[in-house]
Amino acid sequence: MEIKIQHLIKKFGDKTAIDIPEFSIHSGEIMGLVGNNGAGKTTLFRLLLDLLKADEGNVTFQPRQQSAVINPAESEEWKQLTGAFIDDGFLIDFLTPEEYFEFIAKANGIDNATLEERLKTFAPLMANEILEQKKYIRNFSAGNKQKIGIISALINQPQLLVLDEPFNFLDPTSQNVLKHTLADYNAQTGATILISSHNLQYTIDISTRIALLEQGHIIKDLSNQQGSAAKELENYFNT
Repeated sequence: MEIKIQHLIKKFGDKTAIDIPEFSIHSGEIMGLVGNNGAGKTTLFRLLLDLLKADEGNVTFQPRQQSAVINPAESEEWKQLTGAFIDDGFLIDFLTPEEYFEFIAKANGIDNATLEERLKTFAPLMANEILEQKKYIRNFSAGNKQKIGIISALINQPQLLVLDEPFNFLDPTSQNVLKHTLADYNAQTGATILISSHNLQYTIDISTRIALLEQGHIIKDLSNQQGSAAKELENYFNT
């Protein structure tokens, strides 16, 4: 899925949180968003997902094999093509993981047999800590809640996957498994993946392109073939 941003502005009082005149994310890219706290990464994701209304400008999606352009603020069609996990507010914490995954599957027209097969592909990420635990999501650790949210975002095999700080709360083994899970999903499906992360190394490892945000502005748009953005990003964050 291709994404186009035009004249996008979001303010909170006198503070401008996002000001992006023009920016495009191409179909099949893994786009990493990096920046210090308050740079606008989460706000941008919420604007993309129509969780916040822009003060000016718009975002449009161009799905693969479709000629029609979708404006998320005006159409619900994009939701069937998108998976996202921003924070644990996306979860229904009084359900078990099994119940929550079934809820997500039903909302996307996925039968139980298909759901079961898709969940098998996430066995390395779940690490025998998610299914058959006989407890509600609210009683899981922060790391396992993170895993549940990420898996739920992938159940419908979206063309666009949006993950805010996906490596947060995960132990080093799970971080590495997630990195490979996302790279494999991109390679197998050609999905566009957007991630923000304070983990600079994992972002460099997985992203094909990196946007650096500062006070709501994209100040650098870096190609990241074979980690080529690493030095420039390290210089920025070390000054």
